[in-house]
Amino acid sequence: MADIVSKEKRSQMMSGIKSKNTKPELIIRSALHGAGLRFRLHVKDLPGKPDLVLPKYRAAIFVNGCFWHGHSCHMFKMPRSRPEFWNSKIRRNQEVDSEALRKLLENGWRVATIWECSLRGKGKLEVPGIIEMIQIWINSDQQVLEISGC
Repeated sequence: MADIVSKEKRSQMMSGIKSKNTKPELIIRSALHGAGLRFRLHVKDLPGKPDLVLPKYRAAIFVNGCFWHGHSCHMFKMPRSRPEFWNSKIRRNQEVDSEALRKLLENGWRVATIWECSLRGKGKLEVPGIIEMIQIWINSDQQVLEISGC
């Protein structure tokens, strides 16, 4: 299926999509800070450059967009235009995510993934509930946490 906008317009639209400081990330950051948790942002020397790092708890948090990371929820739909490109792009993002998770765990970090669908969409959870789940995880010995709205 052909794209409904010009190549130039599509390029302009795609270049405006942020990878840092997204709305879901800002929601989580604000709520964690309000709960008294302190963190570092986008730590470059950790695998995958986690969105939030809580060094005191040796915990890394990723706030993933369902589309860009190919989450199996109602918010992800594979584009019909250029399917080869998108399949490759999303598959590569998933490989990078898996590798970052593996390396972080090997190095003694605990990892949480918060999916965009938990913050908006059909299966949206309440932010205080998400923060409570994170706090319970932080104070547990659980290695991995995944919060999804599916």
